[in-house]
Amino acid sequence: MPPDDNDAQANFFHADRNLQRLLGERAPGALERWRGTLADFGAWAAGDVDRAANYTDRVAPPVLEPYDRDGALINRIRHNPAWENVAAEVYRRGAIGLNYLDDPAPFLVTFAMGYMLSQADVSLHCPVTMTGAVAYVLDRFAPADVRRRYLPELTRMDGHALTGGTWVTEQHGGSDVGATTTAARRDGDGFRLTGLKWFASNANGGLALATARPEGAPAGSRGLGLYLVPTHLDDGSPNAMRIRRLKDKLGTIGVPTGEIDLAETWAVEVAPPPEGFKLMMEALEFSRIHNAMGSAGVQRRAFSETLAYARTRVVFGRPMTSHPMVQDEILKIMTQLEAGAALAFEAAAAFDSALGLDAEGPERTWLRLATALAKYHTAEEANVAARAAIEIIGANAYTYDHVTPRLLRDAQALTVWEGPANIQALEVMRLLGPRHGADALLADRVEKAVEGAPTPLQTIAGALAAAADEIASAVAFLRADTGRVERHARRLMAYMADLLAAVLLFEEARRDLAAGTARKAMVARLFVEMRLRPPARRGIGPDRDWAQGNFDALVDDEPIEI
Repeated sequence: MPPDDNDAQANFFHADRNLQRLLGERAPGALERWRGTLADFGAWAAGDVDRAANYTDRVAPPVLEPYDRDGALINRIRHNPAWENVAAEVYRRGAIGLNYLDDPAPFLVTFAMGYMLSQADVSLHCPVTMTGAVAYVLDRFAPADVRRRYLPELTRMDGHALTGGTWVTEQHGGSDVGATTTAARRDGDGFRLTGLKWFASNANGGLALATARPEGAPAGSRGLGLYLVPTHLDDGSPNAMRIRRLKDKLGTIGVPTGEIDLAETWAVEVAPPPEGFKLMMEALEFSRIHNAMGSAGVQRRAFSETLAYARTRVVFGRPMTSHPMVQDEILKIMTQLEAGAALAFEAAAAFDSALGLDAEGPERTWLRLATALAKYHTAEEANVAARAAIEIIGANAYTYDHVTPRLLRDAQALTVWEGPANIQALEVMRLLGPRHGADALLADRVEKAVEGAPTPLQTIAGALAAAADEIASAVAFLRADTGRVERHARRLMAYMADLLAAVLLFEEARRDLAAGTARKAMVARLFVEMRLRPPARRGIGPDRDWAQGNFDALVDDEPIEI
């Protein structure tokens, strides 16, 4: 039986069989150990977080109070009580701390929390993402004294954790980090930072990583150091900075994003040049995985909202879900959701696999490639899914009686955060260079996946092999004519993302066929026909009823007979 519509909104974990399957395949021991924690988190996100998100977005967004009644600069940002409660509770539930226990959870578990969290509130997922990134950098790369002093403030699970920020963007440019003008001046055991950080989300979090150029350092990214900036000093007084204003944003209303003047702001060094830029990229890579998880979460919410509405709606005397065009559109959302989730969980699993390994080894290269492809693909499709949900539900979904307008506005942020598509494309091109050879890793993954493909999957296997050959040809062309790399970088990245998503769905389909169900094979076929090998006449023919004939089993994630 399909999950009851109310149950689907009551617990994002229980309602999502695909999520449970992905966790079980990637980390079966972790799933069993943390199943109860994840289920409780799913219920909390679908309830308290969702209600707080709606209230914050529509009624009570954060407000900046720069000065107290005596005119002293305080940089206070006021939140409504509902936001304050969930913003403390998410850390008490271990969204960061589980990874730093004596017997820690794999990061896959907390990335999965991010996936569920964004189904309710991308705004809350944003500071969780940055807090995780700051904690990861401090734990793995910071000097021992800095790690001992500050990491516990971020990982504590008593409801009083500080939260993190990554202050990179400056007014003259966002992605061009090497052009940073913020200066760092040594002052005893610390540094004083001076400059303007133009887009600082979670502006009042407590601890932020900031890029700055120390005196005498060269221009460009190699001259950047990385510094940890507390919003308050050890004596409780505010650090020397001024929040000019909070951005009036399209979406993610709940998280305050400020323009911050650093005016001889005290900071502690995490890494000097040239390591500063590299470590900030470590933080952003971590955040990109969360971004992919959040994008997949938006897709999941758009799908569940659309399906729940369509199943209760009668149109022209028939249930809405019995109309073929409606079925087609819902299946498109579902297929892209499962492709996006596969990409996000591949990147998350690769992160765990690469921990502690050689920074230049194949595991790290695969992590970087999977992360860039997942970040790009899922963010694009989150926007498509949110818009499609509004179209299918209709005018009601254009009103704030539904979550869909907020989903659409928040989804747009996901394409921009942690580097837009062009930046991801440049990262992919870098990974295709001779130093990394990421194309060989992808080709090897395809070859292993399709080898000995069972009969029901041979047509899909052929499409994957053909796509892999085309990508190899495209890479060879660009290597022979490097002046055209930027012209075609985004096209090649999109093709590689489609191929990797298809391969991951294919791998899942093989496992499902071995377990006696053809459902995931159908999902893989749908995706391949949408993105890699369109059917003749764009599917206008008598053989297109195969998916619609299994509509209920597909959308309810039920087994389908082989």
